[in-house]
Amino acid sequence: MPMKWSGRSQPGVSPVEILRWEAVMLQSCQSKSSGVVEIQKTVDDYNGCKFFALYPELNILEADEIPSTCQAFAIWYIKAGQYAKDLNATMQAVENYFSSITSPNDGLDVVLMDVDDILSSDPHHTNLLMHRFEQFGCHDCVKEASHLKHLLIFRLYMKLRAGGWPLVLLSRRSLIQKNATVGHLISAGYSGWTSLIMRSDEELQMDTCQYFSTRRALMQRDGIRITGVISSRMDALTGPYLGKRIFKLPNALYYNFESTSISE
Repeated sequence: MPMKWSGRSQPGVSPVEILRWEAVMLQSCQSKSSGVVEIQKTVDDYNGCKFFALYPELNILEADEIPSTCQAFAIWYIKAGQYAKDLNATMQAVENYFSSITSPNDGLDVVLMDVDDILSSDPHHTNLLMHRFEQFGCHDCVKEASHLKHLLIFRLYMKLRAGGWPLVLLSRRSLIQKNATVGHLISAGYSGWTSLIMRSDEELQMDTCQYFSTRRALMQRDGIRITGVISSRMDALTGPYLGKRIFKLPNALYYNFESTSISE
Protein backbone atom coordinates (compact mmCIF):
# COMPACT_ATOMS: atom_id res chain seq x y z
CA MET A 1 0.00 0.00 0.00
CA PRO A 2 1.52 3.37 -0.96
CA MET A 3 2.72 5.54 1.87
CA LYS A 4 0.67 8.68 2.49
CA TRP A 5 2.61 11.68 3.67
CA SER A 6 1.07 13.94 6.25
CA GLY A 7 2.21 16.56 8.67
CA ARG A 8 2.86 13.79 11.24
CA SER A 9 5.94 11.60 11.12
CA GLN A 10 5.57 8.17 9.53
CA PRO A 11 6.75 4.95 11.15
CA GLY A 12 10.49 4.49 10.63
CA VAL A 13 10.97 8.02 9.23
CA SER A 14 12.27 10.78 11.45
CA PRO A 15 10.77 14.28 11.38
CA VAL A 16 14.16 15.65 10.28
CA GLU A 17 14.19 13.34 7.24
CA ILE A 18 10.65 14.42 6.34
CA LEU A 19 11.62 18.09 6.49
CA ARG A 20 14.74 17.43 4.40
CA TRP A 21 12.67 15.56 1.79
CA GLU A 22 10.07 18.34 1.62
CA ALA A 23 12.83 20.95 1.20
CA VAL A 24 14.38 18.99 -1.67
CA MET A 25 11.01 18.59 -3.41
CA LEU A 26 10.22 22.29 -2.98
CA GLN A 27 13.60 23.27 -4.43
CA SER A 28 13.07 20.90 -7.36
CA CYS A 29 9.65 22.38 -8.11
CA GLN A 30 11.05 25.91 -7.93
CA SER A 31 13.90 25.00 -10.29
CA LYS A 32 11.53 23.44 -12.82
CA SER A 33 9.21 26.41 -12.64
CA SER A 34 12.11 28.82 -13.07
CA GLY A 35 13.32 26.84 -16.07
CA VAL A 36 9.94 27.07 -17.77
CA VAL A 37 9.79 30.81 -17.18
CA GLU A 38 13.37 31.27 -18.42
CA ILE A 39 12.75 29.25 -21.59
CA GLN A 40 9.56 31.20 -22.31
CA LYS A 41 11.42 34.48 -21.80
CA THR A 42 14.17 33.34 -24.19
CA VAL A 43 11.60 32.40 -26.84
CA ASP A 44 9.84 35.76 -26.44
CA ASP A 45 13.14 37.63 -26.72
CA TYR A 46 14.11 35.61 -29.79
CA ASN A 47 10.80 36.30 -31.55
CA GLY A 48 11.04 39.98 -30.68
CA CYS A 49 14.55 40.16 -32.10
CA LYS A 50 13.44 38.51 -35.33
CA PHE A 51 10.81 41.22 -35.68
CA PHE A 52 13.40 43.89 -34.89
CA ALA A 53 15.67 42.49 -37.61
CA LEU A 54 12.92 42.25 -40.21
CA TYR A 55 11.04 45.51 -39.65
CA PRO A 56 13.78 48.07 -40.41
CA GLU A 57 15.01 46.14 -43.43
CA LEU A 58 11.59 45.77 -45.06
CA ASN A 59 10.76 49.39 -44.30
CA ILE A 60 14.20 50.62 -45.38
CA LEU A 61 15.09 52.10 -42.01
CA GLU A 62 18.51 52.40 -40.45
CA ALA A 63 19.41 49.65 -37.99
CA ASP A 64 21.33 51.98 -35.71
CA GLU A 65 20.22 50.64 -32.35
CA ILE A 66 20.36 47.15 -30.85
CA PRO A 67 17.85 46.44 -28.05
CA SER A 68 19.63 45.03 -25.02
CA THR A 69 17.62 41.79 -25.27
CA CYS A 70 18.89 41.29 -28.83
CA GLN A 71 22.60 41.78 -28.21
CA ALA A 72 23.35 38.07 -27.79
CA PHE A 73 21.47 37.13 -30.97
CA ALA A 74 23.09 39.95 -32.95
CA ILE A 75 26.56 38.88 -31.88
CA TRP A 76 25.76 35.19 -32.43
CA TYR A 77 24.70 35.77 -36.03
CA ILE A 78 28.22 36.89 -36.95
CA LYS A 79 30.45 35.14 -34.40
CA ALA A 80 28.91 31.69 -34.86
CA GLY A 81 29.43 31.93 -38.61
CA GLN A 82 25.75 32.03 -39.58
CA TYR A 83 26.17 35.27 -41.54
CA ALA A 84 29.07 33.72 -43.48
CA LYS A 85 26.97 30.62 -44.23
CA ASP A 86 24.02 32.71 -45.42
CA LEU A 87 26.26 34.89 -47.57
CA ASN A 88 28.07 31.94 -49.12
CA ALA A 89 24.78 30.15 -49.84
CA THR A 90 23.31 33.23 -51.52
CA MET A 91 26.42 33.81 -53.61
CA GLN A 92 26.34 30.18 -54.70
CA ALA A 93 22.72 30.58 -55.78
CA VAL A 94 23.62 33.66 -57.84
CA GLU A 95 26.58 31.91 -59.47
CA ASN A 96 24.52 28.81 -60.24
CA TYR A 97 21.82 30.87 -61.92
CA PHE A 98 24.16 32.83 -64.17
CA SER A 99 26.20 29.76 -65.05
CA SER A 100 23.00 28.09 -66.27
CA ILE A 101 22.23 30.82 -68.82
CA THR A 102 24.23 32.56 -71.54
CA SER A 103 24.64 36.26 -72.08
CA PRO A 104 23.34 37.28 -75.53
CA ASN A 105 25.81 38.93 -77.86
CA ASP A 106 23.84 42.15 -78.33
CA GLY A 107 24.96 43.55 -74.97
CA LEU A 108 21.43 44.49 -73.93
CA ASP A 109 21.00 41.90 -71.18
CA VAL A 110 22.59 43.47 -68.11
CA VAL A 111 23.14 42.67 -64.45
CA LEU A 112 22.52 45.45 -61.94
CA MET A 113 24.79 45.48 -58.89
CA ASP A 114 24.47 47.73 -55.86
CA VAL A 115 27.76 49.62 -55.73
CA ASP A 116 27.09 50.48 -52.09
CA ASP A 117 27.58 46.80 -51.26
CA ILE A 118 31.08 47.19 -52.70
CA LEU A 119 31.84 50.55 -51.13
CA SER A 120 30.17 51.49 -47.85
CA SER A 121 27.57 54.16 -48.55
CA ASP A 122 27.92 55.59 -45.06
CA PRO A 123 31.31 54.90 -43.42
CA HIS A 124 30.40 57.02 -40.38
CA HIS A 125 27.31 54.91 -39.72
CA THR A 126 29.30 51.70 -40.13
CA ASN A 127 31.93 52.95 -37.68
CA LEU A 128 29.22 53.66 -35.10
CA LEU A 129 27.88 50.12 -35.49
CA MET A 130 31.39 48.69 -35.12
CA HIS A 131 31.84 50.67 -31.91
CA ARG A 132 28.56 49.36 -30.51
CA PHE A 133 29.43 45.77 -31.37
CA GLU A 134 32.77 46.17 -29.59
CA GLN A 135 30.89 47.35 -26.52
CA PHE A 136 28.79 44.18 -26.69
CA GLY A 137 31.87 41.94 -26.66
CA CYS A 138 32.19 41.31 -30.39
CA HIS A 139 35.42 43.09 -31.25
CA ASP A 140 35.86 43.61 -34.99
CA CYS A 141 32.74 41.54 -35.82
CA VAL A 142 31.37 44.14 -38.22
CA LYS A 143 34.78 44.68 -39.79
CA GLU A 144 35.23 40.95 -40.40
CA ALA A 145 31.71 40.58 -41.80
CA SER A 146 32.25 43.55 -44.10
CA HIS A 147 35.57 42.12 -45.32
CA LEU A 148 33.94 38.78 -46.11
CA LYS A 149 31.11 40.44 -48.01
CA HIS A 150 33.50 42.53 -50.09
CA LEU A 151 35.64 39.48 -50.85
CA LEU A 152 32.69 37.38 -52.06
CA ILE A 153 31.12 40.23 -54.03
CA PHE A 154 34.43 40.84 -55.80
CA ARG A 155 34.64 37.14 -56.67
CA LEU A 156 31.08 37.24 -58.02
CA TYR A 157 31.82 40.40 -60.00
CA MET A 158 34.82 38.80 -61.68
CA LYS A 159 32.86 35.64 -62.53
CA LEU A 160 30.04 37.67 -64.08
CA ARG A 161 32.53 39.64 -66.13
CA ALA A 162 34.23 36.45 -67.27
CA GLY A 163 30.80 35.15 -68.32
CA GLY A 164 30.34 38.13 -70.61
CA TRP A 165 27.62 39.85 -68.61
CA PRO A 166 27.44 43.66 -68.93
CA LEU A 167 27.51 45.06 -65.38
CA VAL A 168 25.65 48.22 -64.41
CA LEU A 169 26.58 49.65 -61.02
CA LEU A 170 23.93 51.68 -59.21
CA SER A 171 24.77 53.95 -56.29
CA ARG A 172 22.81 56.02 -53.80
CA ARG A 173 25.57 58.63 -53.83
CA SER A 174 25.51 62.03 -55.51
CA LEU A 175 26.87 62.44 -59.02
CA ILE A 176 29.31 64.95 -57.50
CA GLN A 177 31.10 61.99 -55.92
CA LYS A 178 31.50 60.09 -59.18
CA ASN A 179 35.24 60.67 -59.65
CA ALA A 180 35.99 59.63 -56.08
CA THR A 181 33.75 56.58 -56.40
CA VAL A 182 35.45 55.50 -59.63
CA GLY A 183 38.81 55.90 -57.91
CA HIS A 184 37.71 53.75 -54.98
CA LEU A 185 36.35 51.06 -57.28
CA ILE A 186 39.56 50.90 -59.29
CA SER A 187 41.70 50.79 -56.14
CA ALA A 188 39.56 47.89 -54.91
CA GLY A 189 40.28 45.98 -58.13
CA TYR A 190 37.06 46.67 -60.04
CA SER A 191 37.08 47.54 -63.72
CA GLY A 192 35.20 46.91 -66.94
CA TRP A 193 31.72 47.87 -65.79
CA THR A 194 29.30 49.01 -68.48
CA SER A 195 28.05 52.05 -66.59
CA LEU A 196 28.08 53.63 -63.15
CA ILE A 197 24.81 55.35 -62.28
CA MET A 198 24.75 57.99 -59.56
CA ARG A 199 22.12 60.45 -58.39
CA SER A 200 21.57 63.83 -59.98
CA ASP A 201 20.53 66.80 -57.86
CA GLU A 202 16.91 66.13 -58.78
CA GLU A 203 17.20 62.45 -57.89
CA LEU A 204 18.64 63.33 -54.49
CA GLN A 205 15.19 64.71 -53.66
CA MET A 206 13.62 61.30 -54.34
CA ASP A 207 13.55 58.44 -51.89
CA THR A 208 15.91 55.69 -52.92
CA CYS A 209 13.13 53.27 -53.96
CA GLN A 210 11.77 55.81 -56.43
CA TYR A 211 15.28 56.60 -57.66
CA PHE A 212 16.08 52.96 -58.41
CA SER A 213 12.69 52.35 -60.03
CA THR A 214 13.06 55.43 -62.24
CA ARG A 215 16.48 54.35 -63.41
CA ARG A 216 15.28 50.84 -64.22
CA ALA A 217 12.34 52.29 -66.16
CA LEU A 218 14.73 54.40 -68.25
CA MET A 219 16.82 51.33 -69.02
CA GLN A 220 13.78 49.42 -70.19
CA ARG A 221 12.70 52.36 -72.34
CA ASP A 222 16.11 52.26 -74.02
CA GLY A 223 15.72 48.58 -74.83
CA ILE A 224 17.92 47.26 -72.05
CA ARG A 225 16.85 43.95 -70.54
CA ILE A 226 17.57 43.45 -66.84
CA THR A 227 18.59 39.86 -66.24
CA GLY A 228 19.20 40.23 -62.52
CA VAL A 229 19.47 42.71 -59.66
CA ILE A 230 21.89 42.00 -56.81
CA SER A 231 21.79 43.93 -53.53
CA SER A 232 21.70 43.51 -49.77
CA ARG A 233 19.18 46.33 -49.34
CA MET A 234 15.48 46.30 -50.06
CA ASP A 235 15.26 49.74 -51.67
CA ALA A 236 17.14 48.35 -54.69
CA LEU A 237 14.95 45.25 -54.84
CA THR A 238 11.44 46.71 -54.72
CA GLY A 239 9.25 48.50 -57.22
CA PRO A 240 8.65 47.92 -60.95
CA TYR A 241 11.04 46.92 -63.74
CA LEU A 242 13.10 44.51 -61.65
CA GLY A 243 13.84 42.21 -64.56
CA LYS A 244 13.98 38.43 -64.49
CA ARG A 245 15.58 37.74 -61.10
CA ILE A 246 16.42 39.55 -57.88
CA PHE A 247 19.02 38.32 -55.43
CA LYS A 248 18.86 39.55 -51.83
CA LEU A 249 22.21 39.29 -50.10
CA PRO A 250 22.10 38.87 -46.30
CA ASN A 251 22.87 42.05 -44.41
CA ALA A 252 24.70 41.59 -41.11
CA LEU A 253 23.88 45.13 -40.03
CA TYR A 254 20.19 44.26 -39.85
CA TYR A 255 20.89 41.36 -37.50
CA ASN A 256 19.13 38.55 -39.34
CA PHE A 257 18.11 36.07 -36.62
CA GLU A 258 15.95 33.88 -38.86
CA SER A 259 18.29 30.88 -38.67
CA THR A 260 19.46 31.48 -35.12
CA SER A 261 18.98 28.58 -32.71
CA ILE A 262 17.91 29.93 -29.35
CA SER A 263 19.50 26.95 -27.66
CA GLU A 264 22.98 28.02 -28.75
